[in-house]
Amino acid sequence: MVSSDQRRRQLAREKFERQQQRREEARRKTRRLTVVIASALAVVAVVGVTAFVSLGGDDKDKKDAASSTSPSPSPSASESSAPEPAMKIDKKAKYTFSLKTSQGDIAFTMDAAKTPHTTNSFKSLADKGFFDGTKCHRLTTQGIFVLQCGDPKGDGTGGPGYTIPDENLKDKSLKDNTYPAGTVAMANTGQKDSGGSQFFLVYQDSQLPPSYTPFGTISKSGLTVLKKIAGAGESTGQGDGAPNATVVINKLTVTKS
Repeated sequence: MVSSDQRRRQLAREKFERQQQRREEARRKTRRLTVVIASALAVVAVVGVTAFVSLGGDDKDKKDAASSTSPSPSPSASESSAPEPAMKIDKKAKYTFSLKTSQGDIAFTMDAAKTPHTTNSFKSLADKGFFDGTKCHRLTTQGIFVLQCGDPKGDGTGGPGYTIPDENLKDKSLKDNTYPAGTVAMANTGQKDSGGSQFFLVYQDSQLPPSYTPFGTISKSGLTVLKKIAGAGESTGQGDGAPNATVVINKLTVTKS
């Protein structure tokens, strides 16, 4: 017999996974639409340039017309087009990931030996100030208990322009498909090796499929800050929305321990 609490947790997990899948579908549609539009614009621009040259415009106008054939790609169109950063970390070392937020400081340790790609990516992004000034856009308070951050767009669809492989999915800490409180793991689209810059911090044991790279363990003081944020609730009242206590990452650093 499945208890009501178990059923509620199961529904929450299924909702979480459906949302991840919907986000991926939305990204795919955006990429397809962007490619179609870009192709159409390129054709129109080429025709326009040919016609303009035949009419004998001046050099400045020709340059302006030519530049219109190379529109800048949108973030969605180029989301996974760039290579992941070159490996520069010490794979045998521990690294400290420090979040200075508007709600307090949250720090956690990363084991580069277990998650070299994840650690290297976060250090590369942090060194560039990628996360500074971004918001933690999502808080879940039913079934699974996480704060999600790392999206430069702030709506759950943003990323760094590349993806990184899954790692450490058989970590001993993930017993009975449970991500224990204090775990930091990668968010993804529901597809293999689809992690980017978004990550989630677990403030209470949460049952999820072991498909989200666990790469950090939050300090005791950081977990206190995280629970305070969670205690303020989320915006929808349905257990999944923006945190009522707005969390802005003022500064994110990754340093060798």
